[in-house]
Amino acid sequence: MDINKELMLKVAENAKLKLTDDELKEFLPQLKEVLEFFSQIDRVDTKGIETSVQPVELKNMLREDEERPCLSQEDALKNTEHKKDGYFKGPKAV
Repeated sequence: MDINKELMLKVAENAKLKLTDDELKEFLPQLKEVLEFFSQIDRVDTKGIETSVQPVELKNMLREDEERPCLSQEDALKNTEHKKDGYFKGPKAV
């Protein structure tokens, strides 16, 4: 693939970016380098390797759902200065 200024402009347009000429000069070699790394990955022989969508096994890390006593209203409000009539007081909403 030919990585040139026109391709860089097309990528920038697709990403909704407006690049200056200085930015194009700076990013063009970087884009070439990134695409070269992807081409190296593409050359890796993966025949016979099963596709893995999740490389790390997922385990349920949640605790069992147990009924526990709730905080009293007084305990819930005891550490705040912003309370009124037994409720948390927040900023006015329009």
